[in-house]
Parts: sequence; structure tokens; C-alpha cells
Amino acid sequence: MNPATLFTPVKLGAYELPNRIVMAPMTRLRVDGTVPWSLNATYYAQRASAGLIVTECTMVSPLSLGYLNCPGIYSAAQVEGWQLVTDAVHQAGGRVFLQLWHCGRVSHPSLLDGKLPVAPSAIAAVEELHTPIGKVPMEPPRALETYEIPEIVEQFRQGAKNAKAAGFDGVELHGAFGYLIDQFLQDVSNQRTDEYGGSIENRARFLLEVVGAVVDVWGGDRVGIKLSPSNTFYGMGDSDPEATFGYVIKALNRFGLADIHLMEPNEIDLQKAVLNPVSSRFRPLFQGTVITNGGYDRDKGNAVLMKGDADLVSFGQLFIANPDLPRRLEHNTPLNEPNPKTFYGRGKEGAEVGYTDYSFLQAS
Repeated sequence: MNPATLFTPVKLGAYELPNRIVMAPMTRLRVDGTVPWSLNATYYAQRASAGLIVTECTMVSPLSLGYLNCPGIYSAAQVEGWQLVTDAVHQAGGRVFLQLWHCGRVSHPSLLDGKLPVAPSAIAAVEELHTPIGKVPMEPPRALETYEIPEIVEQFRQGAKNAKAAGFDGVELHGAFGYLIDQFLQDVSNQRTDEYGGSIENRARFLLEVVGAVVDVWGGDRVGIKLSPSNTFYGMGDSDPEATFGYVIKALNRFGLADIHLMEPNEIDLQKAVLNPVSSRFRPLFQGTVITNGGYDRDKGNAVLMKGDADLVSFGQLFIANPDLPRRLEHNTPLNEPNPKTFYGRGKEGAEVGYTDYSFLQAS
């Protein structure tokens, strides 16, 4: 059997995908308040040639909000807005998963109608946020009471149901980058003394309960989870990340998931001497499909697949600037350069600038 490349078809959970190129989840902050609209549908449909699209992080409740103009999946209007997106992607021949998200402590009262963000422990995240009152440091969150945690698990369950109603092909849980699921998992942010804190098994409990709830809705073969064992965003870290994430990845095998989506360390993470590489280290522990992400281009993507360290590769910034990225990679043609100044939010020039106005290859 020949080694796989980016352009080899692959089975991911319930689906046969035409290629191994995934559009990574990327927060763009261009919805209408918290509701997706027609421009979002255009943006995702332009990129439907990806083997799979994973949407930007999407709130499961009002208290999940961490950024202005971030979408939700807890109201009827949001479900209708996302239906525009799924219809457009499907009409263009694509597959799309919704990323379910709770920001936890990565928020601010000015984003939450004066309420404190919630987290496993009352430990503030590091860095500043853009809020309605300007750029501010994050405040210590409120530690969740034990009885509140099942309520949040149910919010993820309802979000999964709403995603199904909106026409998605599946969901990905955001268990990475210092948001709520990750906050429970890693001991720098989880100092609890109840059944959700202390041992690795206890700190992993919330993650596994959320996975179980969402799998109850979708079945495992339409559910993925994103993990970032080397992440240091927002002051994250763990005293033994190899043991912590190794336990979680082995525990996930029982759910029959569509995939785990593993993030390689970025330059800042590497400076802090965290796990590197990630995918090759944890691949042997997981019995299913692995998506890898982290600075890949055509050659690096093909190389990781040929080595067998992952089954698919997700691309972020390259997909922002190249809506027809799979075609460009397959033919090894020049790529548009992404403009970081238009990554987030609506600029003065208009919401479509840096969003839906990147060029396609001309038909030959």
C-alpha cells in the first residue's frame, strides 16, 4: 500500500473524505452579534473543497463568551444563522463540523453583563482581552461549585443537539488553548479538592463527561476533540503534561471518536520547553484518526502523513488567504499571502475585507 499524501481519500468517522486537508477552526469575529449571517456562509462555502471544515469556536451558553462578535449555538436565531452556513457548504460539496466551546476564565465581566467568568478555580488567566470597555487584563474568575458542573455538561449536550438541528455533519469539542475544558484538565488552572480536581483522573473527569454527553447526541463517529498538550496560551501548563494527556487520549478510545485534533507547539511554547513533537508522541496511544495542526505547508503535511504520525493535516492561515487551498496544494501553485491585520473582526474597510475577498486560481 502506498503511503498517504494530502490528496489521498480517507475515512474519518462516519465519512469518506476526498482529501486529507482540513480547514482548521479559526476565530474570525465577524458574526452579527452572536448570530452567523450570509457573509459567514459565503466564507465557509468558498472553502468547501477541504476534506473537512471545522468552524470557529462557538459558545454553548451566554456565559461562554470570551470575545466580541463570537458566534453561539444556544438560541433559535443562532441555529438559523448556522443553517445558512451548513446549507451553503453542502451545496458546494463540503463537510462541516461545528466547534463547541466554553471560554471559562478567558473572559471579563464587561463581556458577561457584569458576571464573573467561571472556571475550575479562582485563578486569573494571563494576558489581556479586547472588551466593550477596551483592552483590559483578565480578572480572577469565580470557581464553579460542584453542583454547577453538570449544568455545563448539559449545555454542551444541548449545543450538540442544536448543531444537529442546524445541519452540521458533526461537532468538535474545543479542549485546547486554555479554555474551560483545558482549564479543568491542567493543574496550573485546576486547584480543586473535589472529584474534579487533584489526580489526573479527577481533572480529566469534566472533559470525559462532556465527551460522553456529546457522543450521546451524535454517536462517536461524528465527534472530534481538539487538544493542545504543549499550549502555554493564557498562562496554561501542567506539571506532567505527558502523563495528563496520555491518560486522556487513552481514555478517549472507548468513545469511538471520529478524530482527535492535536496541536503542535508554536514558537512561544517551544521557548518554554514544553512537549515537542506532539502528534508522533501521542499517536500510538489513540486507536482512531489523528488530525495534526501547527505550521504545516504542502511538503511538511505530506511528510507527516507519509511517516504515519497523523491521518489528516489541518491548515489555518493558509486557508484564510487561499479559499481554494486544496487545489493550490495539489498543483503546487503559488499561494496568496494572509494579511494578519484582517484576521480578527470587521475593519473600517468592511466585513468582507480579508475574509471573502481573497482570490481563487484562474481556471486553466
